[in-house]
Amino acid sequence: MKRLSLSHRLTAVFALLLLSCCASAVWLQRLTRAHDEQRMVQSLSLGLAAHIAQHTGLLEAEGLTPRTLETLFSKLMDVNPSVEVYLLTPQGRILAQAAPPGHLKRTQVDMAPVHHLLAGDELPILGDDPRSVSGTQVFSAAPLERDGQLAGYLYVVLLGEAQQALAQQGEAHTLQTMTWRAVLLVAGCGLVAGLLAFHWVTRPLRALTAEVQRYQAGQVQRPPPGDGDEISALRLAFDQMTARIDQQWCALQAQDRQRRELVANLSHDLRTPLTSLHGYLETLRLKSGTLSKEEARRYLDIALGQSERVGRLAQELFELARLEHGDVQPQREPFSLPELVQDIFQKFELAARARGQRLHAVLAPDVPLVLADLGLIERALTNLLDNAIRHTPEGGLIEVQIWRSDEGVAVRVSDNGPGLPEPVRLSLAGQPHPSPSRRGAAGGLGLLIVRRILQLHNSDIELERLPQRGAVFRFALTAAH
Repeated sequence: MKRLSLSHRLTAVFALLLLSCCASAVWLQRLTRAHDEQRMVQSLSLGLAAHIAQHTGLLEAEGLTPRTLETLFSKLMDVNPSVEVYLLTPQGRILAQAAPPGHLKRTQVDMAPVHHLLAGDELPILGDDPRSVSGTQVFSAAPLERDGQLAGYLYVVLLGEAQQALAQQGEAHTLQTMTWRAVLLVAGCGLVAGLLAFHWVTRPLRALTAEVQRYQAGQVQRPPPGDGDEISALRLAFDQMTARIDQQWCALQAQDRQRRELVANLSHDLRTPLTSLHGYLETLRLKSGTLSKEEARRYLDIALGQSERVGRLAQELFELARLEHGDVQPQREPFSLPELVQDIFQKFELAARARGQRLHAVLAPDVPLVLADLGLIERALTNLLDNAIRHTPEGGLIEVQIWRSDEGVAVRVSDNGPGLPEPVRLSLAGQPHPSPSRRGAAGGLGLLIVRRILQLHNSDIELERLPQRGAVFRFALTAAH
C-alpha cells in the first residue's frame, strides 16, 4: 500500500466504499423484500384460519378431541404443505398439532400477536413459530367458541417449516449469484471510474510534485496559470515562495561577495597605515642619534597620523558592527535639522579653514521639525561632511541643502571635488564599501554607517549627478507632526 500512488490509493478506497454500499444495499433489499413478502402472504391468507374452522367441523358434540384434530390437521397440511395448523387453548397452550416427532420446540404460544391480529392492527404481525425456539412467522388465527364460550384458537403458521427450507435454499443460490455479479460489476466500474476520476483530480498535484522535484534538482521552471482550485493556489504559493527564495539567495550571495570584498579592502587599508607606522617608528629607533629634531618630529607626525587613521577605522568598524547586529535602536524625538547642521559646521570650521575650503548651508525658511534620533543623524551628517572635507581639494566648496519635500525633509550634501569613482557609484546601488580609490577605507565605511543609520529611520542614501559637482548625496527624514 505504501508503494501505491495517491490516485491508486484513492481508487482503492473508492472501490471499497462502493463495495460496502453495494453490500448494504443488498442487505436492505433482502430485509425489505422479506417484509413485503410477509405482509403480502398474511394479507392474502388472513381469513384462512376462520375458513378452516367453519368448514371442517372442529367443534363436535364431544368437544375438542386432540387425537381427532391431529389427524385432520395432518390432512390439511398434506393438501397445503406451506402451512402448519395448531389448536390452542385460550391461554395459548398447544392442544393439538401434526408436527413430526422432535420438530415441535414450544408448547406455549404468545397470545399478544394473536389479539393484535384479530383486532385488525397493521400487517405484517409476527407470531411465535412452534417449530422454532425463538423464531417468529406470519400467521392466521381464528377463535373457537362453544355455546357462546371461548373454547380455544385455531393458529395457522402461513410460512411453514417445509416452505422455509425450500425458500432458503433457493434464496441462498440466487443471493450468491446476485452478490458475485454485483461485486464484480461494482468493483470493475469502481476501479475504472476511480482511476479516471482520481487521475484527473490528482493531475495538478502530480504537476506540483514534478515542479518541486525540478526545483530540488536546480531546474527552475515557472508553472502555467492554474484553474483557481486549491492545488493551483498551492502551486502559485509555491512559485511565489521559490521566487522569494531565489531573491533571498541572490541577496545572500551578493552580501557574501560584498563581505569578502569588504574584508579584502579592509585588510589592504589596515596594512598600509600599519606598515607606514611600523616603518617610521623603526626608523626613529634605528636613527634616533643621527636625525635632526625637525626630521624626528616629521617622522613622529606621520606615525601619529597613521595611528589616528587606524584608530578611526577601528572605531568605525565597531560602530558598523553595532548597527549591523541590531544593537542600536533609534530614539526618535522632534528637533530642528537646520540647527543641527549649524552645530556640525562649527565643529568642522577649523578643519575646513585650514584647507582653504568653504562650508555653505542653503536652508529653506519653511523646514519643519524632523522626527528622528538626534545622535544618529548627527553621526550620519558628520560622516558625510568629514568625507567631503577630506576628499575635496583646497579651495573647494562643501554645501548642505535642506528643504521641505514629499517625503518630509530632504537633505543634500555635495562638494566640488573629484567625485566618486565608477565602482563606488555602482556599489551604492547595493552597499557602499571601502575602496583605495577613495583615498582610504574611512570614506567607504563612513558611507556604510550612514546607510545603516538612515535604514533605521526607514530611509536610504542616494547618489545624485549634478553638473559641476563632485560627490552629491541625498536622503530624506520624516517630518514631525
